[in-house]
Amino acid sequence: MKAVVCAEPGRLEVADRPRPAAPSEGWARLAVNSVGICGTDYHIFEGKHPFLEYPRVMGHEISATVVETGPDSRLPLGTLVVVNPYISCGACIACRRGKPNCCTAIRVLGVHTDGAFCEEILMPEENLYPANGLSPGAAATVEFLAIGAHAVRRSGAAPGARSLVIGAGPIGLGTAIFSRIAGHEVALLDTSAERLAFAADELGFSGGLVAGEGLEKAIAQATDGDGFDVVFDATGNAASMERSFAHVAHGGTLVFVSVVKNDIRFSDPEFHKREMRLVASRNATREDFDHVIASIGRGLVPVDKLVTHRTTLERCIDDLPRWAHDKAGLVKAIVSVGAA
Repeated sequence: MKAVVCAEPGRLEVADRPRPAAPSEGWARLAVNSVGICGTDYHIFEGKHPFLEYPRVMGHEISATVVETGPDSRLPLGTLVVVNPYISCGACIACRRGKPNCCTAIRVLGVHTDGAFCEEILMPEENLYPANGLSPGAAATVEFLAIGAHAVRRSGAAPGARSLVIGAGPIGLGTAIFSRIAGHEVALLDTSAERLAFAADELGFSGGLVAGEGLEKAIAQATDGDGFDVVFDATGNAASMERSFAHVAHGGTLVFVSVVKNDIRFSDPEFHKREMRLVASRNATREDFDHVIASIGRGLVPVDKLVTHRTTLERCIDDLPRWAHDKAGLVKAIVSVGAA
């Protein structure tokens, strides 16, 4: 089968790889339909991922069709599925507590093991969720949107809460969309006026805040001086994460959606006087995937606006390097592998 391999940082190639073996019990062989390109994939290509061995087949935002199953499977052949790319051990403390998204031995497709920039993959059936009528392209957006949906659920913020999403990239936009679905009054903050204009014109998020001089005054005006009930930082930027504490209302919640290797420092008196909550959000669970699938099906997620770029497996080796360096107008790119 054909696969796009990142042989080393800065070099992609189309290679012939063996097709997966017949699946054992509890596993399924899948024909890949569509794969989203994630920020992680760009980092792998650029050699910026700290825990990765090359060569690597990238790709973890996946829709696929079931073509073969192991013994005693109840998964019908031909089913279009959304793939949960987080393979958990099932035995650690996190898995025992129903939190496989933060399994102590987690393996993520396309990062710790080869992913779906190829024609076929093997996956545990428990990681496959019926797409319930979504198109293959829409189904390939579910994983990245589930990151935001999980963060919103982790926040515990009630309908009517004022929320601020910092970072108007794909994860931030997904978080904003699911914050709106949860009934929050959503504002977006970014350094890019272009991104905020896209969020306003295409996604309906008015009142975007541009980072820089005058921001604190603008936040005070937007919240009647109270700050935001819940703040989501989706920047992956340590300085932004440190500044985000100041935007939270007394009694409010700060959710770190993105992760950085840096230490995060904050003022303990400012933290304590607010009696605020600091929440980490990692990956997503079946509940979040199901919520996203249902929300897209109900027309609550403007997938057609979020998918701004498309390519194929063969063209990917030229397009992905270009998009890694020129992200103008780029929100989400989809690689079409099989029948769409």
